Amino acid sequence: MRRCYHWTLSWAKHPFAGRALFAIAVIEASVFPIPPDILLIVLALGRPLSAFKFAALATAGSVVGAMIGYAIGMFLFATVAQPIIEFYHAMEKFEHVQSWFVEYGVAIVLLAGFSPIPFKVVTIAAGAFGLSFPAFIIASLISRGARFYLVAALLRWGGDRLRALVEQHFEWLTIAVAAAVIGGFALLWL
Repeated sequence: MRRCYHWTLSWAKHPFAGRALFAIAVIEASVFPIPPDILLIVLALGRPLSAFKFAALATAGSVVGAMIGYAIGMFLFATVAQPIIEFYHAMEKFEHVQSWFVEYGVAIVLLAGFSPIPFKVVTIAAGAFGLSFPAFIIASLISRGARFYLVAALLRWGGDRLRALVEQHFEWLTIAVAAAVIGGFALLWL
């Protein structure tokens, strides 16, 4: 795991690091199960002075991905979105969420965008259930921006001290991140 961490940390100096983060954020918000936070954290640890730049790229990528997820839900639900939701064994929950979107649509996007709840399911549902597109984009921008900029602020503020702490407790932090991702899927499942 440490070799993988150091390899990922080396991306901070790679000229395509920002592009990789943007691309991961795009696909995570629409179909990919791994959150961009992992790469954002490693890149910001490697280059703390660029943390806000990386947060901006993650936010922009995530909002573009949210638009793709919304389009999948709106135009391709039966052919594309439904198999993705079935892959995650979430069809029954997806149907239950429909009633929530009628009443709490924007709040759901805000919550999912900031929390470990899988954002792709919410972006697809927003399109499938016809949530107002402008409200959806604003909620996505606010929640994803708040999430990524909070991470960036903590990592920029923590700098080398935080990097040393992460490296010292790497295994436990890896377990905590994995638990948060699994917990998000479990929360969605429940």
